Amino acid sequence: MVYCPTITSLEHGRTAFRRHALEAFNRYVSRYDLGDERIALKVAHTFEVAALCDEIARGECMPPHDVELAWLCGLLHDIGRFEQLRRWGTFSDAASCSHAALGVDILAEELARYTADDAWANIVRKAVAYHSELRLPEGLDARERLFCTITRDADKVDILRVFSESSCSAVLGIEPAGFVNGEISAGALRGFRERRCLARAERQAALDGLVGAICLVFELESPAAREALRRRGYLERLLRSPFGMEPRFASPQTQRYWDAICADLVE
Repeated sequence: MVYCPTITSLEHGRTAFRRHALEAFNRYVSRYDLGDERIALKVAHTFEVAALCDEIARGECMPPHDVELAWLCGLLHDIGRFEQLRRWGTFSDAASCSHAALGVDILAEELARYTADDAWANIVRKAVAYHSELRLPEGLDARERLFCTITRDADKVDILRVFSESSCSAVLGIEPAGFVNGEISAGALRGFRERRCLARAERQAALDGLVGAICLVFELESPAAREALRRRGYLERLLRSPFGMEPRFASPQTQRYWDAICADLVE
């Protein structure tokens, strides 16, 4: 049975629609190795982003049906990550494929398990397709852009949590020694100082992905997303202990760059 978005009331928690969607999602991810830290990381990230989409939509005073749709966009935003890891053994799009495009391909078969509403399906596909793009494309209508923005903001907020709580091996594909000996490029630092997100091509050095995660805070569009980040304290935790480690680097230049980033953000 496929639930259509006909919710007449919305409680904080699981509606029948959400219970059904979670069952479908759990069936999908059960195909993968849940004992793999990287898979477990993405499952947890998925649930956190869905919850943040809910919170942001509520914070923007959206009606109950739209809160449900925002939550669904969050639930499915990274569905391509699991197959990406299975096929290529990495979460790096540069070393494999666009996980967002792969997610859209997967939804060609999977999306009907979550909604039978064509308008909802269109929104979900757009949110999945563009959630990790540096910029949203031209041509989206106002409603499409709204849900894409909520999904992108929720993803950015939780990425800061992931970088503070998960291992550098699972996130960046480097071991702790690689973290200590890693470098931050001048290009990544320049992007930080310009208060913008980093393009994939700008993330050249081993620790540029960490700087890129920090830069996500500069382009949160929703006030509700910024408030969610403030309440959770993810940025402060990340600056204090990225990957749960003390940020002490072998390279004096890397240490100077990191100290400058921290000093700038705690002012």
